[in-house]
Amino acid sequence: MTARHFHVEGIVQGVGFRPFVYRTASALGLDGWVANVNGHVEGEVTGPPRAIEEFAARLRSDAPTLAQVRRVRLTDDARQSAHQRGFEVRQSAPGGTGTAPREIPPDAAICAACLRELRDPHDRRHRYPFINCTDCGPRATIIEDLPYDRIRTTMRRFPLCARCAAEYADPADRRFHAEPVACPDCGPRLAWEQLRGEEALRAAVKVIDEGGIVAVKGMGGYQLVCDASDSAAVAELRRRKHRPAKPFAVMVQDLATAARVARIGATERQVLTSPERPVVLLARCRRHGTVAPLAPEVHPGLARAGLFLPTTGLHHLLLDELTRPLVVTSGNLSDEPIAVDDTEAAHALSSIADGFLTHDRPIRSRYDDSVVQIAGRTRITVRRARGLAPAPLPLPVREPVAGAGAQLKHTVTLAADGRAHIGPHTGDLADLPSYDAFLASYDHLRHLTGIEPAVLAHDLHPGYLSTQWAQAQPLRRIPVQHHHAHVAACAAEHGVRGRFIGVAYDGLGLGDDGTLWGGEILLADLRGYRRVGRFATAPLPGGEAAVRHPSRTALGHLLGGETLGSPRPYPWLTRPFTDRLDSTELAAVRAMITRDVNCPRASSAGRLFDTVAALLGLCDRVSYEGEAAVLLEATAGDEHAVPLAHRVVRAQSLWVYDPAPTLADLLERQHDGEPLARLAAAFHLTLANVTADLVARAVAEGAPRTVCLGGGCFVNRRLLTEVKRRLHAQGLRVLVGGQVPVGDGGISYGQAAVAAARLGEER
Repeated sequence: MTARHFHVEGIVQGVGFRPFVYRTASALGLDGWVANVNGHVEGEVTGPPRAIEEFAARLRSDAPTLAQVRRVRLTDDARQSAHQRGFEVRQSAPGGTGTAPREIPPDAAICAACLRELRDPHDRRHRYPFINCTDCGPRATIIEDLPYDRIRTTMRRFPLCARCAAEYADPADRRFHAEPVACPDCGPRLAWEQLRGEEALRAAVKVIDEGGIVAVKGMGGYQLVCDASDSAAVAELRRRKHRPAKPFAVMVQDLATAARVARIGATERQVLTSPERPVVLLARCRRHGTVAPLAPEVHPGLARAGLFLPTTGLHHLLLDELTRPLVVTSGNLSDEPIAVDDTEAAHALSSIADGFLTHDRPIRSRYDDSVVQIAGRTRITVRRARGLAPAPLPLPVREPVAGAGAQLKHTVTLAADGRAHIGPHTGDLADLPSYDAFLASYDHLRHLTGIEPAVLAHDLHPGYLSTQWAQAQPLRRIPVQHHHAHVAACAAEHGVRGRFIGVAYDGLGLGDDGTLWGGEILLADLRGYRRVGRFATAPLPGGEAAVRHPSRTALGHLLGGETLGSPRPYPWLTRPFTDRLDSTELAAVRAMITRDVNCPRASSAGRLFDTVAALLGLCDRVSYEGEAAVLLEATAGDEHAVPLAHRVVRAQSLWVYDPAPTLADLLERQHDGEPLARLAAAFHLTLANVTADLVARAVAEGAPRTVCLGGGCFVNRRLLTEVKRRLHAQGLRVLVGGQVPVGDGGISYGQAAVAAARLGEER
């Protein structure tokens, strides 16, 4: 007989791992114990050596669905199991033998077994909104500290009743050591004003059914809910939320309902039903079948809808009662953090919601819904939040580092010991509430993981709140250029260690020359980069005002675009565009451009999308970041088209895309009556051709044949698909972020990757 100590690292707390270890050891006839220790799982086993080796192998191969086993170690320092008979789950302990960062389990959507119980009239948890087990339920949103036990979660205020305690202690029960376990007798309860339980639920259903808006306390924060088929209700939600055009997410009852609303392939089906339950961006069906169509106000002017399946028992109960799709959007005013505290929500949402369906389980950490989309067979993460964060991702890092993130779609990353933890999406750092949410997220993530960064990486832009915060910290700081962080994030996720070509297309980021970049071809590795190509620059009249007014960006290109030898479009071609603009504003913008007053220049792909959208009459003013580009993509659809003219020239040792011929061709074809959809599609094809041209020139000059794509423009499914197709045709390896957000939500991970690589170079 042999006694061995075992130590397991990874996401092994809050995922049913101790019950799994108990059953595995018992099946193999091993004696010993298991416990949550610090952020890991440890224990001892006694038995035949072969059985112990099999035990260790099964810990890796047969782990629970939600677990991610990173390392299993067996050592000879077992001290307590030699004379023990049987196997037991022991109380957790804060110490332990490991020094690796602690890994936090994300929340998991309701599992099939719990859903069956929810709908079973004979089950004691029938219609209980907070039903969960070791395979599902809240995790990251309720954890206050590790090791993961009920007393260190927001469930500590709910003592187990006798029947729940029996399930919790029964190795044969799937709620064996399920920390959030609860039932109607001992767990959280719904509330609506003075009503509780079923009466509260019925009150909320009645308001939604009658066209009202309800604030529902979800797993990671409050959500605003209304009937997605009711135009008046959705329009009123837009008015109250100050969100005139940005699409709303829609929750549907099941896959069958989703398939009547949108086109769903095998990959989309798999993602929709995953434990993460993200919002998935899908192409709308042209037929509505037997389901009430979504109101056009849900996603105005767009052919894609963000759908997701219910994540909790409460969501299922609402959909079962209402039997139609629901708008389920973040409980906040536009651009503010999602509300999590009951008092805060009552204050912030009182002008939006007609009532509050709340409960008495506190939310420790705010987690908005994750958003993904599928492009071909590629999964793109748009927003990494509930269900995905803060699960760790691989990163070649030893010394603890942090990435402070950018300004928009903000996240923060902590990394050490080969793993990076991207914190939840906290929105745009535009005001004090968002900034406070960022600080709270960083502090809690640092506390839970145990990572105390020695180095802090940040953006170059001095106006970003994240940069200002980083510069105030008493740590070594490493500035990282915005677009290098974009492509480094892609490279690091895919394990690229050597040089690569980085294609970074986004709105704006500060370049190392002090100008604004956004259409960049970089020869890079994780340590550094060299700019080898770019888009031509154009002024942004009014600076930030031009970002909100694509018509200004268009005027910048038409009147002040970088002179690279191409003629500007003839005035008679631009007259239909300029004639529809306010004459006073037009004169002011002309003067700004002519005199170069408050007109920072930018080489931005995102701003070129804005320009084309404005020239085609799709969007002169935007209400959210990227709106003009979203409308342009929607207009293009799957339309076939002939690409527009384009020109690449050599300027100042760089290959530069001159968009003047592209814009002239666009305006000529518009004047000749070419349909908008075809022109929009032609622009997408042109940018894909431009990208292939710029990359080909870099390869011809000796650049490697691996291409990493990054930046918010690659959320555009048509652009991404066309760019990949052309680069693959050149025989190139093309990579794009999958788990790491391709836009600014991935910047913090890229910053951490660059910082880690530079530290490694110093050793």
